Amino acid sequence: MEQGFAGALGWWVAAALAAVAAWLWLRRRWRRWRHVRRTRAAFRAERRADRLLVRLGYRIEARQPAIDWAVRVDGEDVPIGLRADLLVSRGGRVYVAEVKAGERAVRVETAATRRQLLEYAVAYGVDGVLLVDMVRREVVEVEFP
Repeated sequence: MEQGFAGALGWWVAAALAAVAAWLWLRRRWRRWRHVRRTRAAFRAERRADRLLVRLGYRIEARQPAIDWAVRVDGEDVPIGLRADLLVSRGGRVYVAEVKAGERAVRVETAATRRQLLEYAVAYGVDGVLLVDMVRREVVEVEFP
């Protein structure tokens, strides 16, 4: 009788382990699919933003402009790599343009977006920053007085 219980318990343990392994595999696949989907959507949004900005009179100076920026911490420079979506110009002024395609991310009230724009304004040393809302197809200049 004990062997029958141990055998049944072994099957339950094996089934539980298989279920956990399957769940972990599915979760990993789901996250990968979501990441690929978001990356593709962001790429498409940036291409549409190019056209929108050009239509509004901006000139695309660079796509995905990367810079190395140093933040000084206790007298020591800490290098930070940054990559904005677009560097554009109009009327003799240069702007970093940040493209957003989500409902929440496009709002300046969203802390992460606001901080990102402020960081770009300081690090890139541009005349201004633009928030490109691809949901509403609007471009707004954000200033930090």
